[in-house]
Amino acid sequence: MVKPMAISNRILYITFLSTLLVTSSFAKGKNKTDDGGGGGEDDDDGSTTEEFKVPGTEKTRVTYDGRSLIINGKREFVFSGSIHYPRCPPEYWEDLIERAKRGGLNSIETYVFWNGHEPVQGMYYFEGDYDLVKFIKLIHKHKMYAIVRFGPFIQAEWNHGGLPFWLREVPGIVFRSDNEPFKHHMKKFVTLIVEKLKAENLFASQGGPIIVSQIENEYNTIQLAFREKGESYIQWAAKTALNFNIGIPWVMCKQKDAPDPVINSCNGRHCGDTFPGPNKPNKPYLWTENWTAQYRVFGDPISQRSAEDLAYSVIRWFSKNGTLVNYYMYYGGTNYNRTSAAFVSTRYYDEAPLDEYGLPREPKYGHLKDAHRAINLCKRALFLGTPSVEKLGHGLEARVWQQPGTSTCAAFLANNDTTAPATVHFKGGEYYLPPNSISVLPDCKTMVYSSHMITAQHNARNVVRSKVTNKIEWKMYKEALPSQFTNKAPEPLEFYHLTKDTTDYVWYSTSFVLGERDLPFKKGARPIVRIASEGHGVYVFVNGEYVGSGHGSKIEKNFVFQKDANFVAAKNTIHLLSYTVGLQDSGAYMERRYAGPRSITILGLNTGTLDITGIGWQTLVGIDGEMKEIYTKKGAKSVKWVAATGDKNPITWYQGYFDAPEGNYPVAIKMNGMGKGMVWINGRSIGRYWMSYLSALKQPTQSEYVPYPQGVPEANKEPGGSIRGRGRRPQGHRDRSGR
Repeated sequence: MVKPMAISNRILYITFLSTLLVTSSFAKGKNKTDDGGGGGEDDDDGSTTEEFKVPGTEKTRVTYDGRSLIINGKREFVFSGSIHYPRCPPEYWEDLIERAKRGGLNSIETYVFWNGHEPVQGMYYFEGDYDLVKFIKLIHKHKMYAIVRFGPFIQAEWNHGGLPFWLREVPGIVFRSDNEPFKHHMKKFVTLIVEKLKAENLFASQGGPIIVSQIENEYNTIQLAFREKGESYIQWAAKTALNFNIGIPWVMCKQKDAPDPVINSCNGRHCGDTFPGPNKPNKPYLWTENWTAQYRVFGDPISQRSAEDLAYSVIRWFSKNGTLVNYYMYYGGTNYNRTSAAFVSTRYYDEAPLDEYGLPREPKYGHLKDAHRAINLCKRALFLGTPSVEKLGHGLEARVWQQPGTSTCAAFLANNDTTAPATVHFKGGEYYLPPNSISVLPDCKTMVYSSHMITAQHNARNVVRSKVTNKIEWKMYKEALPSQFTNKAPEPLEFYHLTKDTTDYVWYSTSFVLGERDLPFKKGARPIVRIASEGHGVYVFVNGEYVGSGHGSKIEKNFVFQKDANFVAAKNTIHLLSYTVGLQDSGAYMERRYAGPRSITILGLNTGTLDITGIGWQTLVGIDGEMKEIYTKKGAKSVKWVAATGDKNPITWYQGYFDAPEGNYPVAIKMNGMGKGMVWINGRSIGRYWMSYLSALKQPTQSEYVPYPQGVPEANKEPGGSIRGRGRRPQGHRDRSGR
């Protein structure tokens, strides 16, 4: 039981309604068996590692041929899962790695996040959430392999695709092209990371866990935009990577023309059917991204992927010569602060085998674990046998791996019909095959696994309202419209040029005079303000009165806002609070993407449409609460807080204190009753929320938010805390905060 404590020691929170406890029916505990670490002296099928040794490779820690990766002289299957270190607090890294290993993985994959490590040019950060070396060492501690994707462009639904904003402002730069400024900075950063990992002996060639590295990322999707400079760039990137001489294979995902000896790999949901194969016969089949669900975008409904479909894809991949699969994502993760890409929600892959809270999502977690065991039972036949395909009927087939002259045999019986089950006869046995399924027979006789038949436990994540944290006395601080500005220009200045990605907000303001004959004569008629914007959204004020807001979407960031407003026959002042929701994360010529208002006109005047775009505009970067850092304990004292009311002013900060929740379960904050903004707990941002942007199902994309562990201490640490946040309540909707 947490004892009450003084307000000064509680958790400060601004913009939230109720604190929840998240529980899972999954019983935490380690399994007696250990499925990770690349196997032991004896594998699940009873074979020994001696059988899988490849002569002539003993002195090379990691190499490959057309059948598989060869690690420490023997063939290996690699079951990997993506866990991104900045998307999880360091306090939980080891627990996630342990759970991944218990789920049958023997490898962890991560990108390297350039804009997290070098947010300011020449100033590097490798601590806290960005302690890459610590993360890799924890993987090694648990006897697992690591796959490091250097990028340094990563996409990953991460802000600016991982590229630091300052890179945009390098003179003459063109991202991801045969462009000297870009190549210079890319090589400099990758060299820094490689040398840092080398210094800690973390590559497999040094006895470390890193067995595969990646340079660039899905470049084929934009290569044609750069024509010959795209081809020469990819050649340069491959050569640069190989020159590091780290002694392990390099890959390029979704790069069909990956230069030798770089391996081209597949990303997607069904690479067993969509991947044309390596571009050379001496390269193995690698699947760098098997999408376990779909990341979330504000305004979209939840997207899911069934455990059956995911298992089907994995079994099919290994039955067709696959040697490595990486689940993207294996742990869902959180986009804390402002790290998410344009319109991407704070919650990332919550439907992954380990959800956003790190809890196993069943039956996906257990069903995949069983799939890994079934594949390992077939290891001898898959590595030593010769494949063949036997048609068993329409849409029915048996993929058989048989070692000539022996009884070693494994079969994969597939029903590729998505609607109808079937019963097939194979080698004297009768087998029932559900639709769209694969069954595994490690001895060509006994079915030990079906992708469609789940024996793993099921669970449900329950959200329980905390009894001790919901009596929050809310206070608020309403920002006034700014009267002092820092920039002035004939037209509204471009948004990104102003913010340098230091904030989501820019104020734009101008004034102009209207006469009596300019205004409509018709009773009740009012002029309309129209704003064409490059995105992402805007709040509009005319003569100090809030008019309304508009925004774009992930698909179409540009939008047009128009609404009638109260203009007067005198001086009129317009304030626009333009905002973005993350930078773009992909595409060609990213350095040329823009945002903010591009055209402002007044319609419905007697004298015709008035274009005020070029009459002179003042700008102010950020909002007052940000500049004063009122989300911190110290900054909160710089403004006057009053009792919260139902006012609809969109630029309002809310503050409340709560004691640490009871129990030891993960904690969530539910944002019901709020509009759009950001949440801080004890001075740390836990991400953007956008409750007022509803999907086609009339529901917000994300309602629950995960506090950073330093924000809500455990019971044996300093209890309690404070929550701060800003945001606008929906029109006509009261904040249900228990007042």
